[in-house]
Amino acid sequence: MQATRLTLMCHARTIAQKLASFPTNEPLEMNWQSARGSLSARYKGSPRLMCAPELRTRQTAELFGTTVEIVEALRDCDFGRWSGARINDLQKDQPEQLERWLTDPDSAPHGGESVTQVIERVAAWLATLEATPGHVVAMTHPFIIRAALATVLQGSAFNLIDVEPLSAIELRFNGCWRLRLPGSEPEGTR
Repeated sequence: MQATRLTLMCHARTIAQKLASFPTNEPLEMNWQSARGSLSARYKGSPRLMCAPELRTRQTAELFGTTVEIVEALRDCDFGRWSGARINDLQKDQPEQLERWLTDPDSAPHGGESVTQVIERVAAWLATLEATPGHVVAMTHPFIIRAALATVLQGSAFNLIDVEPLSAIELRFNGCWRLRLPGSEPEGTR
C-alpha cells in the first residue's frame, strides 16, 4: 500500500503578521501575481494541492499550481472579536483574557474558536487523509500547522519524529522553548 505524504505549508507573509495582529482575510504582502507558478517544480510528480479558503492561502497556492482544492478544515482559527486586533493592544486592554486564552486551550474569550476546537477540526481532517495515498501539499495557517503537529505528536513524540540527513529545526528560548520551522519564500518577496 502506498503511503500518504502530507506537506503542510504556511502561507506567505502578510501585513497582519508583520504588525503582530490577528489576521483578517488580508492578501499576501508580496506581488504574488508575478510569482504565480514559480514554485511548481518544488515537488516531484504531481502532488494534490489543497488550501484553506482565505485569500492569503489561495494566493500562496497559486505559487505552486493552478489546480487547487479549497478545504474548509484548513481555514484559520476563528479569532472572533480579536480579528484584526494587534497583540500589543490586547496585552494592554484585555491582559486577563489574552493570558487565559494563551494558557487554557479550552477558552475562547474572543468569542471565536478555542485552541481545542481547532485541534479537533484538524485531527478530523487528518483522519480523512489516512486512506489517501500519494502526496498532498496543503497551504494553510500557523495555527493549523500547530494543530496538526499537536495531533501527530500526542505527547509521546519521541518515536514519532523522523529526522532526515541534513534536516534542521530551530529552537528558540524566550521564557519558554519554542519550535521554529524556518520558511523559504520565493525571491523578491521579503
